[in-house]
Amino acid sequence: MSRIAVVLFNLGGPDRPQSVRPFLFNLFNDRAIIALPQPFRWLLARLISGRRAATARAIYDQMGGGSPLLANTEAQARALEAALGPGHRCFVAMRYWHPLSEAASRDVAAWNPDRVVLLPLYPQYSTTTTASSLTAWHAAARRTGLRAPAAAICCYPRAPGLIAAMEALIRETLAQLPAGTPYRMLFSAHGLPKKIVRSGDPYQCQIEATVGALRAALDLPELDSVICYQSRVGPLEWIGPATDAEIARAGTAGLAVIVVPIAFVSEHSETLVELGIEYRHLAERSGAPAYHVVPTAGVHAAFIAGLADLVRNASGSGLRCGEGTRFCPDGLLRCPLATATQAA
Repeated sequence: MSRIAVVLFNLGGPDRPQSVRPFLFNLFNDRAIIALPQPFRWLLARLISGRRAATARAIYDQMGGGSPLLANTEAQARALEAALGPGHRCFVAMRYWHPLSEAASRDVAAWNPDRVVLLPLYPQYSTTTTASSLTAWHAAARRTGLRAPAAAICCYPRAPGLIAAMEALIRETLAQLPAGTPYRMLFSAHGLPKKIVRSGDPYQCQIEATVGALRAALDLPELDSVICYQSRVGPLEWIGPATDAEIARAGTAGLAVIVVPIAFVSEHSETLVELGIEYRHLAERSGAPAYHVVPTAGVHAAFIAGLADLVRNASGSGLRCGEGTRFCPDGLLRCPLATATQAA
């Protein structure tokens, strides 16, 4: 029986208060986040992480002092391992906090697999998430001598398992509203600076594709829902509209608010604190009669089954789209398959 290692990519999060500043430094020292040459990026990352550490620690204090992301990702890894069956083992590689790619690649090498499948827990591709994780992984694998052929899945914004899980979770949340309650559904994703999207990053296009698939599954008129973006930091102009502005707009109109975390598949600070606590207060102040945040896909059976299908279909090596063929329009030149397409 062949041995297949599945590596789940996620961003990571600090595990205790003392980890917050080094976690932030790792984040802002990533060239995919701040595109400055060294040593300027190092200096800026040191400055930003120092200034933001106290605010970030206050956020993690509301979750017991650290992020639950690793525990949640480990739970997904074990569920996926069970779904895939014998011959598969799942590993976790975080981008900005432990276990980092270096440690994960050593663990994979020690297991001595015949093949590796790299599976980002970012359904929508971005140069700031999936591409950054892949770059870190390949560098670490070279250093640790991991030579097994690796297939990487770049994105799966409309994967049937993802859409089925999210549809079920949305319907469960809607059932909590009293019959006849007028509401607005906000599909909220982590934002990006406009300059990154304008450079050809496919993230926004893929967010819209996920929402389109969900609207079709739910038979939801566009007038009853809005795509919006959260977690803006820094002075750059970001894609919008902003989630907080849309919550206030819905509340002022007397509508209940249903927030769907559209780009997150694991609970962490942006779902539990930003959406679950901070924006709940905003909704209440704005007059919304009810406010609900739909849970992330987590270990929902349909989502895990969908991930297992992606792994089974990722034969051979190299980069492949979870949609089956290249999904992004030709104009999105930072799609990782665009270069290959143009070179052919």
